[in-house]
Amino acid sequence: MSNKVALVTGSSRGVGKAIALELAKEGYDLVINYARSKKAALETAEEIEKLGRKAFVVRANVGDVEKIRVMFEAIKEEYGRLDVFISNAASGVLRPVMELEESHWDWTMNINSKALLFCAQEAAKLMDKGGKIVSISSLGSIRYLENYTTVGVSKAAVEALTRYLSVELSKLDIVVNAVSGGAIDTEALKHFPNREQLLEDARQNTPAGRMVEIEDIVKTVKFLVSDDAFMIRGQTIIVDGGRSLLV
Repeated sequence: MSNKVALVTGSSRGVGKAIALELAKEGYDLVINYARSKKAALETAEEIEKLGRKAFVVRANVGDVEKIRVMFEAIKEEYGRLDVFISNAASGVLRPVMELEESHWDWTMNINSKALLFCAQEAAKLMDKGGKIVSISSLGSIRYLENYTTVGVSKAAVEALTRYLSVELSKLDIVVNAVSGGAIDTEALKHFPNREQLLEDARQNTPAGRMVEIEDIVKTVKFLVSDDAFMIRGQTIIVDGGRSLLV
């Protein structure tokens, strides 16, 4: 029970998986959360176990508060504690404003925004000796991106929640921050109608000279959950190679 424990939501693939693997390398036992990709989640768990760490796989749609509570009960029973919570799971309906329906709004806001609030509440209850919470945002929270309305607004809410959680959870010795990344060529980006345009823009117009890679996000998260980031609170760290500076 002395091992550090980290929960990464949506960690069966992509950025979430990469973060989970890095935390395993840092000595954390993991909670691998997924909604649909059981096979991928089990593969992630297997990779973590090969690194010598424990991996506990839990299925839960984090847009559903009752399922969040069931997930955290399972975490409490399995590990009895939590040291790090990474709010990474995300979804969204990518359509122009005039084509959005109420169900699109509710689906996106629930998984991307509501999940952070109610997962953070439950995570805090398991962080008896303090902890770290990092949410994953995107540039659509502060910039216009085509077809990105529901996701962009939900990520703006994530960043606002990060500030509120940071202040109110500080008394529990819990440090809360967010990481906002530029365009990354992941499986999630395949759902964007203008995927190629986004990628080409990132290739051509990023001052750093290359696109953002998954590893760039992982390294930033790794820093934020370290004790070196103790005095960074309620901030959204933008990792985009400078692309947003040119907008």
